Amino acid sequence: MPTETFEFQVEARQLLQMMIHSIYSNKDVFLRELVSNASDALDKLRLEALRDDSLGADVSDLHIDIETDRQARTLTVRDNGIGMSHDEVVQLIGTIANSGTATFLRELREAEDSAAAEGLIGQFGVGFYSSFMVADEVTLLTRRAGESQGTRWTSTGEGTYTIESVDDAPQGTAVTLRLKPEDADDRLYDYTSAWKIREIVKRYSDFITWPVRMVPEGAAADGADSGEASDAPREPETINSMKALWARSRDEVSDDEYHELYKHISHDWIAPLDTIRLQAEGTFEYQALLFIPSHAPQDLFMQGYKRGIQLYVKRVFIMDDCEALMPPYLRFVKGVVDAQDLSLNVSREILQQDRQIQLMHRRLAKKVLSTVKDMMSADPERYATFWREFGRVVKEGLLSDFENRDAILGVASFATTHDEDEPTTLRQYVERMKDGQEHIYYLTGESRQAIENSPHMEAFRAKAIEVLLLTDPVDEVWVEAEPEFDGRKLRSVAKGEVDLGTEEEKKEAATERENRQQEYAELLTWMTARLSETVKEVRLSSRLTVSPACIVSDTHDVTPALENMYRAMGQPVPHVKRILELNPGHPLVSGLNKAHAERGGESDTGLEETAELLHDLALLAEGGELGDPSRFVRLMADRLERTL
Repeated sequence: MPTETFEFQVEARQLLQMMIHSIYSNKDVFLRELVSNASDALDKLRLEALRDDSLGADVSDLHIDIETDRQARTLTVRDNGIGMSHDEVVQLIGTIANSGTATFLRELREAEDSAAAEGLIGQFGVGFYSSFMVADEVTLLTRRAGESQGTRWTSTGEGTYTIESVDDAPQGTAVTLRLKPEDADDRLYDYTSAWKIREIVKRYSDFITWPVRMVPEGAAADGADSGEASDAPREPETINSMKALWARSRDEVSDDEYHELYKHISHDWIAPLDTIRLQAEGTFEYQALLFIPSHAPQDLFMQGYKRGIQLYVKRVFIMDDCEALMPPYLRFVKGVVDAQDLSLNVSREILQQDRQIQLMHRRLAKKVLSTVKDMMSADPERYATFWREFGRVVKEGLLSDFENRDAILGVASFATTHDEDEPTTLRQYVERMKDGQEHIYYLTGESRQAIENSPHMEAFRAKAIEVLLLTDPVDEVWVEAEPEFDGRKLRSVAKGEVDLGTEEEKKEAATERENRQQEYAELLTWMTARLSETVKEVRLSSRLTVSPACIVSDTHDVTPALENMYRAMGQPVPHVKRILELNPGHPLVSGLNKAHAERGGESDTGLEETAELLHDLALLAEGGELGDPSRFVRLMADRLERTL
């Protein structure tokens, strides 16, 4: 069969060289990656055979073989799983370069330590290429179940790889490494040694549900001083326990074993932040072992992100990413659920309607949220890591999971004016509320700096009232539902009327506001008419202390940011006029009122332009977009010219 030779793309070559020479501190992990890939292939074949009777694949003895040859210095990891077609080899194995490789390389170079680098490798799913750390050449021979022709892929990891078709390839995949010489100084061990392979499999892959087999070496082959290896063929031994960790009691399993299972499931290289065990007994029995990762994957918010929990039925693997078991806002949670009473032939469509799955879905979501709540009090540092990595996605649950809304608000934390560095929980906010304060106040915006400099904050800053600073895009949406916490409503400082202070202060303010209202009544009526195309009302403000004006939304109106968000998603939203508030204590506003009183009876272009500029300045101060920027510049330049 013809052999085709291909070149790695430049970025792929760079990536391979970095992996081989500078990233991995523990080279043993190459075997974990190969065994993990083989285990996945067996899972997929078992699942495919359940769904497709015509596949014709033998699933009676699914297993993984590890074979060594000390003379030839080769190590082979072989499985009789699903295998790959020629096209799949080209797509999955033939190249690393993709749209994310450049980003990956940059972050890899910036990684401060080997643990961070290994975490990145796990995120990008290139663990197969760790083989080149220990091998001068890697050969992959594979045939997909149900096909007659196989494919061989070979590369030294330098600049090229070859692909050829093979007629007599067995079903499954075999990866053969031509090993580098042993080098203890470089932590490059003898990977043809049986004891070393057993050690690695026991440490990393003991929990895998398929048998990992290896032919035991004779005494001479094992390096003994005397004795000859027997000529009789030896039967392979299973070198992993195959005990499902979720089926064993907690005191039988070490944290390291849990962490290795997590790495196997998630293809992450960093230990999880927390491990959650759950066992339900009674009319519907299932066991769950869930993991909260230590960091968010880079594609968490991308379309097509694979989410979900591995589903088993009586220890038989059914589905790799069962979305029905976990709500979308907890899509970062990894783990295993083993149910006792489901059908082995269950489909995704059936799962969406299955009552038992729905019950598990609710129970698992509540368990994760209660674990995070416990983490808040027991280990604030770990909780801070959790919220920094996943807070943005967890808040999506406030839009979809109304049953758990209070629980989600209870584990949420937010940036606040109380502390520049430390976020606060709503419980902490309520405990710090001033006497007479009725609401939990917040303001949304693109950044903390933009929010803190907003005119809407002036009265709250003056009275030292704490405000939550919400900068995530999802915040614009969930706060619109006006949720409550501990009986107190969350209220935007940029909406409706603001009435701060004690009852006595409010009475004094009401009297003063009434007097001011009479003083400015004609100006407000005139400006409302003059700016009617852009605002619904012009009124005096009780939230401004420094700025001349600000623009606010009515209590139940959609904010401009939310309008833009809906339009970006292709949803037509009618434009909502807002309210212009004036600060009667500002010289510009009082001067405009005086000028209007003197010249208001006549058409005055200067006054009209001043009113327009006042509106535009307020719009710019909150980060809004002007309807006619060139007109604003022209008017402003003209005004500045007159001052010279």
